[in-house]
Amino acid sequence: MKRPILIHPDPRLKKVAAAVSDLSDERRALADDMLETMYDAPGIGLAAPQIGVLDRLIVLDCVKEEGAEPRPLIMFNPEIVAQSDETSVYEEGCLSIPDQYAEVTRPAEAEVTWIDRDGNTQQEVFSGLWATCVQHEIDHLNGKLFIDYLKPMKRQMITRRMVKLKREKARD
Repeated sequence: MKRPILIHPDPRLKKVAAAVSDLSDERRALADDMLETMYDAPGIGLAAPQIGVLDRLIVLDCVKEEGAEPRPLIMFNPEIVAQSDETSVYEEGCLSIPDQYAEVTRPAEAEVTWIDRDGNTQQEVFSGLWATCVQHEIDHLNGKLFIDYLKPMKRQMITRRMVKLKREKARD
């Protein structure tokens, strides 16, 4: 089931999400809903706070090549355990900040541990777009948006655009 995505500014996007203590069928269904919502948007990552659920849960799939096999990842309680000193710059966007993009510098590699939908602990080193995406989504769990990395003037400009967009949507 597709879920509505919160649009910035929304106070729920600035809250720290709580650790997931049990993998109930409800939580697995939520993860499936999040994947459906992300693919439909379309996006490459989605965090539970973006749909108003303050759980430490993210989904991502950064496979973009035409005809390539998708690689949907569901991560409960993801945690960055190591990051490279080397950095990379990507033009980031966000489903909660539609049609706004900006270059963000992040570590080029990130080692992440998480619990998969079957309750197994996983660990992987991500690089390239995957590293950017997983760090972006984990930021959401900590109440941080990609625009928080920008200079205040640019951040305020994007926030004003989002306020205007929300007003326009409310009128429709």
